[in-house]
Amino acid sequence: MKPWLENSLLFLVDQFFAKLPQSVPDADRLRACKLVSHRGERDGIKVKENTFAAFDPIVEQGIWGIELDIRWTKDLVPVVIHDRDGQRVFSNPFVISENTWEACQKSLPLVPSLEMLIAHYGKRCHLMIELKQEAYPEPEKQKQILKQLLSTLTPVEDFHIIALDCALFEYVDFLPKNALLPVSTVNAKAFSDYALKQQLGGVTGHFLFMDKHKVELHHKAGQLIGSGFSNSRNVLFREIHKGMDWIFSNHALAMHEIIQESLKKN
Repeated sequence: MKPWLENSLLFLVDQFFAKLPQSVPDADRLRACKLVSHRGERDGIKVKENTFAAFDPIVEQGIWGIELDIRWTKDLVPVVIHDRDGQRVFSNPFVISENTWEACQKSLPLVPSLEMLIAHYGKRCHLMIELKQEAYPEPEKQKQILKQLLSTLTPVEDFHIIALDCALFEYVDFLPKNALLPVSTVNAKAFSDYALKQQLGGVTGHFLFMDKHKVELHHKAGQLIGSGFSNSRNVLFREIHKGMDWIFSNHALAMHEIIQESLKKN
């Protein structure tokens, strides 16, 4: 399925379920809900995704986790950015892999390195670190760099590594398997089966495909399961009722407020 068609269909699904009434979960389920802010709280104008300005409000409010993306500079510094270049987010065509970290700091000053981000947020919130599909010119060296940067954190307790392509997990093979989470889109069954067979930490994906049966399967196997993206009250409550271990959102602050207000009335 072409990406534009997939995104359009998922958008319609989101709109449908946002209008489908859901009962308020009980207090224990509301308190247990672990929200993950997807690329931080941003408006795309004053506050850009994957920046300290986007993540700071999330951590300050005590929201459980943040999701971030990493890519590599020419001199092998992992930096926190989703795209291969800065065009979409910063209106700057600067290509990360073709330039050094020093050049990146000058051209895209809001983009932090993974080292900076860990120093800022490590052990203050849970880090969902997404590896992106790109060239790994010196894989063994890059493994050692990631190993060193993550050495101050405890896998599973402080962070997970997530990826849309399970082959990328070979670059973090120094980590225990339960720290690795495949991210599915419309291919949820295949990724769920893979996580179970390989005894990974679990699986995460779009809420439409992360059904109660998968929740039961992964919990029975001692694994965790998460869904995204809950950006409305009804979708949030739907996912809490399903027993999701994490709920990803592009509007985590609003979802957090819904939970807090519901707890006051519960």
